[in-house]
Amino acid sequence: MIRRLGYAAILAAMAAPMLVPTDAQAQRRNQMPSREELGTPQSAPIQQQEKNFPLGAAWTVISLNGKPVADRRATLMVDANLRGTGFGGCNTFSAAAYPLRSQGFAVGPLALTKRSCDKGLSEFERAYLTALRGTRNWDLVEGKLVLKGAAGELRFDRAL
Repeated sequence: MIRRLGYAAILAAMAAPMLVPTDAQAQRRNQMPSREELGTPQSAPIQQQEKNFPLGAAWTVISLNGKPVADRRATLMVDANLRGTGFGGCNTFSAAAYPLRSQGFAVGPLALTKRSCDKGLSEFERAYLTALRGTRNWDLVEGKLVLKGAAGELRFDRAL
């Protein structure tokens, strides 16, 4: 017991000088003004509010990779069961569509009708569905739904 107290007393004596600030440390502390003295309030970090994907809303494509698509009609709707459905310009499609955290977005394999269309319409539909399938992120910008991915960017306006 005495031996234990002896070691504890030695350790305490050795640690005491480390806990007492030196004159230089005390002067530095006295020279630095506090936030209150500077008039800068402590602010909490700004947290960006998580957006909610607009489930159940119908959307019409207005641009594909920055080019307007006024002469083509393509749509998308993601329902509460996370099923994406729509029209690609020639055929209807459906797929699993998952809004993820941090505005991520994943689209599963597409089920597509097999209607034949003219070459221009088929090319547009292929580009639209490729961009949709490759979507990784979504955002709502000025009331428009924007889907972005490696295959391109789709911009939608709310359908009636």
